[in-house]
Amino acid sequence: MKKEPKNNVNRRSFLKTGVAVATVSVLPRWILGGAGTTPPSEKIYIAIIGTGGQGRTNAEALFREADAQIVAVCDPNEEADYTPFYYGGKAGRAPIKQRIEAHYSKQNPSFKCNEYEDFRVMFDKEKGIDAVLIATPDHVHAVATATAMRLKKNVYCEKPLTHNVWEARQIAKIAKETKVATQMGNQGHSGEGIRMTCEWIWAGAIGQVRDVHVWSDTGGWAKGPGRPKETPPVPKGLNWDLWLGPREYRPYHPAYAPYNWRGWWAFGTGAIGDMACHNFDPAVWALKLEAPTSIEACAPGVDSEVVSQCSIVRFNFPARGDMPPVKATWYDGGLRPERPEELEEDQVLGGGGNGILFIGDKGKIMCAGWGGSPVLLPQSRMDEFQRPPKTIPRSKGHHRDWLDASKNGTQPSSNFEYAAKLTEIVLLGNVALRTKKKIYWDSKNMRASNAPEAEKLIKETYRQGWEVA
Repeated sequence: MKKEPKNNVNRRSFLKTGVAVATVSVLPRWILGGAGTTPPSEKIYIAIIGTGGQGRTNAEALFREADAQIVAVCDPNEEADYTPFYYGGKAGRAPIKQRIEAHYSKQNPSFKCNEYEDFRVMFDKEKGIDAVLIATPDHVHAVATATAMRLKKNVYCEKPLTHNVWEARQIAKIAKETKVATQMGNQGHSGEGIRMTCEWIWAGAIGQVRDVHVWSDTGGWAKGPGRPKETPPVPKGLNWDLWLGPREYRPYHPAYAPYNWRGWWAFGTGAIGDMACHNFDPAVWALKLEAPTSIEACAPGVDSEVVSQCSIVRFNFPARGDMPPVKATWYDGGLRPERPEELEEDQVLGGGGNGILFIGDKGKIMCAGWGGSPVLLPQSRMDEFQRPPKTIPRSKGHHRDWLDASKNGTQPSSNFEYAAKLTEIVLLGNVALRTKKKIYWDSKNMRASNAPEAEKLIKETYRQGWEVA
C-alpha cells in the first residue's frame, strides 16, 4: 500500500515475493518482524497534516503504537518556536520530521520521512498512505479531511471537526459515502469517565435531566477591534499563502500564526470551538442530544474579526424519546455557573477551569473537563451509590481505536457521524454570538429561520482550489 520513503526497501512487495530471501543470509528485524517489532505488512502508513504543537503531540502518541508508522509530514511552516505557548519547544515540518526519523531509525537506520508544504502535492506523490492525521488550524480541517476521505484514506482530525456548520454536514456525508475509518480528536470521548457518566444517567442516578452547565476558562488569544495594521515580513520558511488555505488573502502578522489563530474568526472558532468538543461531549452522548431548536449568546465587544474574550451561550434542545427537553448553557473566558449548594467547601466545581454539571430532578452529577469522571452531589449520595453495570464497550485508547478501525472496517466511538453532530451543535453557538440574535434553528434546511444574515456564517466562501468537495 505504501510507496516507501527514499532509501527504504519496498518491504511489502519484498515479503510477498520472497525472492531475495534465498540470497541473503541474515535479514534485519525491521523487515521480518519478530520480538518487539511489527512486520511491515501489519503496519498502517500515516501522514500528518499540520505539525504545530498538536501535530507534535499526536506524533508522539502514534510512536507508542507499534503498528503505526508515520511516513510523511505536511505543513506550510518549516519551523516555529512554541516556547511562549503552553506546548513549548519547537514545532513545524523540520523539527517533527527529525523526531519521527529519530524514533523509527531505532529499528530501521535508513528510515526517512518525506516532507511537504502542500497536502495536495503530498497526496499526488504519496500513493501508499493508508491514513491521515490532521492537526491544522480549524479553517483547513474540512478541506484536508474531505480530500483525504475522497482518496479512501482513513482520517483522524483534531477538534472541532470543521470551521462552520455546512462543512460539518459535508464531512459527515463524505464519511458515510466513503466508509473510511474516522475519529475526531476529542480524546476524552474514549475515556472511562464519559462512559460512567452515560451509564449513571441512563440508569436514572439523578432522574430526568433538564438543565446542563458546561464551562472552560479557555480564551484570550487575540484582542480587537479589527485586524492588525502592521505588515511585517513573512518569516523565513513559512509559505503564508498556503497557510491561509481557503481564506481570502490578508497580510501576514504574528498575531495569526503560528499559535493565536484561535482568536480570529477567519481561522479559529474561539473558546467554544476549542473546548466544547471536549467538555460538552458528555451531555451530547449521555442525553442523546440532536439539533437544538434555538440558541442565544451574549458577550462583551462582539467583533467581526476577533473572537470575544468571554461568552455565555444557551442552547435549547427538544425532547428525545422518553427524555425531556434540555437547556444547556456554555460559559468561557473564566465565566462559571453558580456553585451548587450541595458542593462541600473543600470540593472544586468540576475540574476547576473546565467541567460540566448535570442537574436532574433527583440529584446532580459533576464531572471534570475532557469527559472526566462523574461525581454525585452531595458527597453522601456518592458514598452510598451502587454503580450500575458497564454497558458501553470500553476503549483501548483514542488513537488505538482509530488504528484498529483502519484495519478491521469498524468505526471508533467519535467517528465523523457523531463528531459532525457534536461539532455542528458547538458551532451554532458562534452563529448566535456573531449575529447577536437568538436564532431559531431549522436543522432540516440548515438555516436560521429568523436570521438570513447567518447564512454567510453557516457556509463560508472559499478561495479557488480550496473548496470542500
